[in-house]
Amino acid sequence: MFRITKEFHFSASHQILGLGEDHPCARLHGHNYVVEVELMSEELNGIGFVRDYRELSEFKRFIDDTLDHRHLNDVLGNDCVTAETMARYFYNWCRQRWPETSAVRVKETPKTCAEFRPLVYPGARAA
Repeated sequence: MFRITKEFHFSASHQILGLGEDHPCARLHGHNYVVEVELMSEELNGIGFVRDYRELSEFKRFIDDTLDHRHLNDVLGNDCVTAETMARYFYNWCRQRWPETSAVRVKETPKTCAEFRPLVYPGARAA
């Protein structure tokens, strides 16, 4: 199995609703997000790629045009502003375009990471 990843960066604010008033994430705050998209394939294309990294520039445009320096609650809705739900949202966005997408990781800080990966990789063969 071949695996590639590419990192994307953006800055945005959010507020996680439903937390106690004393929780820091209940207040309006922001992060310098790092999103890592992972693609996997059992075979390489004719050039020797899982997928050309340049094709992933569509995701960079989406991030820059839609999310960068925005308030995520306004853009994604209040139900999609945790790192976990963003990872799933980005996975679905990428998977629609690149069937080799196997996981997406979202980092809010250098020490925290949330990942969405389906239980069974859609392109994997059953054992």
